[in-house]
Amino acid sequence: MRKLLHNEILEHRLSLEEVKRVTRHPVSVLLHNVRSLYNVGSIFRTCDAALCRELILCGFTPHPPRKEIEKTALGAVETVPWRYFPRTNEAIQVLRSEGNKIFALEITDRKRNYTTIEKDDFPLVVVLGNELTGIDQDILNLCDDAIEIPMFGVKHSLNVAVASGIVLFESIRIYRKLFLGEIW
Repeated sequence: MRKLLHNEILEHRLSLEEVKRVTRHPVSVLLHNVRSLYNVGSIFRTCDAALCRELILCGFTPHPPRKEIEKTALGAVETVPWRYFPRTNEAIQVLRSEGNKIFALEITDRKRNYTTIEKDDFPLVVVLGNELTGIDQDILNLCDDAIEIPMFGVKHSLNVAVASGIVLFESIRIYRKLFLGEIW
């Protein structure tokens, strides 16, 4: 085994021009009142890596241009389509009118595991909430369903950027298996 050199890695990556034309995965992320600029930047970078459709920033979630977002996004602000809505409920209405299913990533009485996403759930928008309070109940009421990542230790949640990566890549793995026949 040999670690690839930077130029060898770049041979297998999209260029800035290609990423604007490529078909993206039908999975988007909506951030509802996420406070940390660094979490937002990290989620931008994860959305780039996953080639997600878009990142939707809502409420008091910080949005570009901000140097703190750029610090952790490492240029992904330029490669990930994004839009900002002052009100999360309006964003959900627009996204639903565009044909998306809206799933909250939240601990609820539903207890649906994030690995159970099905063919009819695409195109999908995953809503992630505030680092301390999660997703407000009035926003949760607007969602089509809720999924959660099981926790086995003392803490009941993960960092929002970490959770977004887990759910985003699993959703895309499921999509690519169901629609493209790929097995990772």
